[in-house]
Order: sequence, then C-alpha cells, then structure tokens
Amino acid sequence: MKYIIGRKVEMSQRYRPTGEVVPVTIVRAEPCTVTQVRTADKDGYVAVQVGCGETRHTNKPMAGHLGTNGNLATLREFRLEIMDAATVGSKITVEAFKAGDAIEVMGVSKGKGFQGVVKRHHFAGGPASHGHKDNLRMPGSIGSGGNQRVFKGMKMGGRMGGEQVTVKNLEVVEIMPEQNLIAIKGAVPGARGALLMISGPGEMTYQAPTAPAAEVKAEAAN
Repeated sequence: MKYIIGRKVEMSQRYRPTGEVVPVTIVRAEPCTVTQVRTADKDGYVAVQVGCGETRHTNKPMAGHLGTNGNLATLREFRLEIMDAATVGSKITVEAFKAGDAIEVMGVSKGKGFQGVVKRHHFAGGPASHGHKDNLRMPGSIGSGGNQRVFKGMKMGGRMGGEQVTVKNLEVVEIMPEQNLIAIKGAVPGARGALLMISGPGEMTYQAPTAPAAEVKAEAAN
C-alpha cells in the first residue's frame, strides 16, 4: 500500500490531453519519515508510523521516541495488510505515487457549528403557505405521544462538521515532485491547511534513511 501525509493547499483545475477540464485539489505532501514499524508479533497488528513537519518544542518522551529522526511536528499511523520494506528512518515522497493512481483521502471536515435539520440532515421542511407560518425549515413531529419520549438517534438540529471523513475512489491527476505537490481529482475533506492522510493500493517505494547531522560532521572531521 502507498501512503503519505499532506496538507490541503487549494482547489484548481487541470486539462487532460483530450481537452477535458478536471477539477482538482492541490495537496502539499512534504517528505515524511518512518518513525516506527509495528509488527503482528510485537504489537498485534501491522502498521507503519510516519511523521512530517518540524516543531521547536518536543518533550523528552517524544524526543526519545523520535531519536535521530528530528523534531517532527505530526505523527500518523497507516495500517497494512502485510509488512513491506519500511525501516525506521526511511523517507516517503510524492514520487511514491503517479498519475492515474486510485487513492482514498482521510481528513477532518469543516466545522459548521449548530445547524438545523434542513442543512444537517437534508430535510424538506414544511409548506411555505396555507396556515404554516414560520414552519418552512421546522423538523416536524419527533415521535408519537404514546411513547412519552424521544427515541435515541432521532435526526434533529445539532453540531455539524468537524468529523473524520474518508473520501474513496479519488484519482491522482498530476505529481509535482519539485514542489512536493499532488493534484487529486475532486474535493477532499477540510479547509485550507487541513491535515490529510493519503493512501492507495500499490507497491510502496522508500528512500534510504539519511545520516544524522552529527554523524555527517564526525565523518567530515575524520
């Protein structure tokens, strides 16, 4: 399985060779580092933990966990069916994907606050006339009188958005490795700058881990 962490940049469009216009979402996926490999024997499941970004504030437990991988700002885990060639310190770039790949994108949707049933659950609302004053966007009956209660799960107004959403069957339209950008067909969850987990079928390619700066200086001194 292929996977990488990215952040939503903006929406745009691309032209196919046939002249078809394709709406795309531009995602910036900086090189990620494999920080931990989980195995079925040790952890009970198979997964790879990867990190990206950089932070100036890392507590001691996290610094001990990351080791020589640096002060990574974001860590996420991708579950695998079978273990691949991942090793701690390996790098993942956008070049692991190619145009035409089928992927799925997971992120947190935009928070919309408290919304009524028409926007939140797509209710039709009530009639706009004939004795139904102020009833256009009302929910209507919420249960019969005999039960003397409202059943759990009743669709009503409430907090909308801000939830984890996975969009499947998306397509990679273009890869721009110089800018670490991926153009994905269609829309993905979240606002600009939202964190996204991108994954899809296929053989993953890793770049060899780079030597820590301290080791490079020591070799240069020798």
